[in-house]
Amino acid sequence: MSNKITTLFQIQYPIIQAGMIWNSGWKLASASSNSGILGLIGAGSMYPEVLREHIQKCKKATDRPFGVNVPMLYPNIEEIMNIIVEEEVKIVFTSAGNPKTWTAWLKERGVTVVHVVSSVKFALKAQEAGVDAVVAEGFEAGGHNGREESTTLTLIPMVREALEIPLIAAGGIATGQGMLAAMILGADGVQVGSRFVASIESSAHQAFKEEVVSAKEGATHLTLKELAPVRVIKNKFYNDIVELYKTSPSIDDLKNLLGRARSKRGMFEGDLEEGELEIGQIAGLIHDIKPVAQIVEDMLSEYEVAKQNVQTIF
Repeated sequence: MSNKITTLFQIQYPIIQAGMIWNSGWKLASASSNSGILGLIGAGSMYPEVLREHIQKCKKATDRPFGVNVPMLYPNIEEIMNIIVEEEVKIVFTSAGNPKTWTAWLKERGVTVVHVVSSVKFALKAQEAGVDAVVAEGFEAGGHNGREESTTLTLIPMVREALEIPLIAAGGIATGQGMLAAMILGADGVQVGSRFVASIESSAHQAFKEEVVSAKEGATHLTLKELAPVRVIKNKFYNDIVELYKTSPSIDDLKNLLGRARSKRGMFEGDLEEGELEIGQIAGLIHDIKPVAQIVEDMLSEYEVAKQNVQTIF
């Protein structure tokens, strides 16, 4: 399966394993890359030296390309970028910030840069900044999201119409059928997050993985738009947010409720009541926890079957 994305990253299949906080350590990234897709380490939940350790372990675990996802709103960004270059990581996905800030600096050092966006407006800004590709992420996605609430079904063709560089679709994609649909809409590849949370190699707590598997339609909601929009599973913490909104809270009120390390508490430590449990709407289609290699194999098989089924429709 060869196209712009496989050529850009030198991978077998145009699938990117999303670099999710508290889920995407070196084990998940290396297993993904060893399966022929692009694995990403999620730097957002790592102190700089922890990130360096994960990069070094990933390099020992795979001889295939892998990258690092860097949310630019996090502290220590300069140290993180310097570590990435020092460790000779050649692919960086940036998000939650202005792509102009780091794109030129990274590209001058031989790094391929991809930026995550949630609208046509920001996709064009990323292209103008010189990124090599864009991830357009729909409203269905888990974790931090855009404020526009554009679904993947509408976002991908609109971004494709406006963009000249390669396009990666994200948000609500966990199957081969979803992958085919995104590519028919104009994507050159897909980024998959939630499906890889429920993998053996994910660094998420087992209790969180099981919560994802048990999630049904309507189990998640996008909230905290005044801070940074985030899609979470409805639990006690979510219900506390709902109750607080009834009082017309200030930004400080919301920040006080959120507190510190809420996502670590939920996804990494397994507190299903008080933790922030970030996952996409597609969780309702995730029914088991299995190895990354099997997830990739299943997606590719589903993709091929879906292509054949589409041909029988017309």
